[in-house]
Amino acid sequence: MRILFLSHYYTPEVNAPASRTSEHCRTWVKMGHDVTIVTCAPNHPGGRLYPGFKNRLFQRETIDGVKVVRLWTLLAANEGFALRTLNYISYFIAVCLALPFLPKTDVIISTSPQFFCGLSGWVVRLFKRAPWVLEIRDLWPESIVTVGAMRKGLTIRALEWLERLAYRQADAIVSVTQSFVSHIAPLCGDPAKIAIIRNGADLRLFSQSDAGPRVKAELGLEGRFVAAYVGTHGMAHGLNVILDAAELLKDDPRIAFLMVGDGAERARLEADRDARRLHNLAILGQRPKGDMPGIWAATDVSLILLKRSDMFKKVLPSKMTEAMAMRVPIVLGVEGEACDLLKEAEAGIAITPEAAGELAQAVTRLADDPALAARFGDNGRAHVLEHFDRAKLAGRYIEVLGAAVAARRGAPAP
Repeated sequence: MRILFLSHYYTPEVNAPASRTSEHCRTWVKMGHDVTIVTCAPNHPGGRLYPGFKNRLFQRETIDGVKVVRLWTLLAANEGFALRTLNYISYFIAVCLALPFLPKTDVIISTSPQFFCGLSGWVVRLFKRAPWVLEIRDLWPESIVTVGAMRKGLTIRALEWLERLAYRQADAIVSVTQSFVSHIAPLCGDPAKIAIIRNGADLRLFSQSDAGPRVKAELGLEGRFVAAYVGTHGMAHGLNVILDAAELLKDDPRIAFLMVGDGAERARLEADRDARRLHNLAILGQRPKGDMPGIWAATDVSLILLKRSDMFKKVLPSKMTEAMAMRVPIVLGVEGEACDLLKEAEAGIAITPEAAGELAQAVTRLADDPALAARFGDNGRAHVLEHFDRAKLAGRYIEVLGAAVAARRGAPAP
């Protein structure tokens, strides 16, 4: 099958959409499919080009057998609103202009957010006359209102109209969570075209490692119980709670907090940490994906956090499965479907979102009880092996794509 995948983010970027997309595409190539990804020059989250890359109108490369087409976009950091919106729109325009130069395809996938990347799949479908599969990783524009990036108004109503249009026009919709379905189904015209392909973990990359002591020594955390947040430092995550918990435990020499990643809130969090003199909190910034198994190996408990909101009850953070795959117990400050998964897997402790006291207590409990932490870690690894192997999920995704192609051709689904 020839697959054309539109994604604003792609490797070597290390955020969740880049990881999900690149791991699926790499697996599909190994299954014998022809995969082309249409993306930007890597620059997330700082809006600065990665070393060795240029922001050209049209450039090609091949990564792990995947054909990569990179288009020019207006580069912008993952913060603020105006420049980021222009960055998103520039990708949409670049895709439209590149249409005559994109290869023939049997099926088109576009992933959202960002919203205009998702919508670009509709335009490509009109030109290529191939079925379009819309992947929903977050509910736009609902989520941008929830985090306070925009207020309800004319712009949001226009985006909601485009959202409904995209759901109706897509030949199939792939949701990353069960919770999104109740929002999508009334808007898409045919709930039967919705499939759920959750986020998983690349079990070859994320497996138990003996690098923990070495990495701890390199980070100056040798001999300490490390509670780590790994991921985007954004408006949605409520990461002040880590600083508050670190302050509550600053006199406990056994425990250290670690934050790895980048985003709109990172500079403010670093300044707040320094103002409070929290010497038990290290903030590293973004690290290459190849460093992540070592970071996870140095992590004794993974902190997975979002702000307290009904919207985030529908979210399933991708870092949950990575932590579980690495046998790292979890302290989860997210309600809803993510909490249900944690309880089902028996892989950690759930707390009230943004509750620093509960966070400090949960971290202390695991530091005091290594047997409990190890049991949570073993349970998580077993659950991922059974339900969240990225390679198996990629195989299910191919079935969805094959069904969309067969339906368009009027043939029985494979």
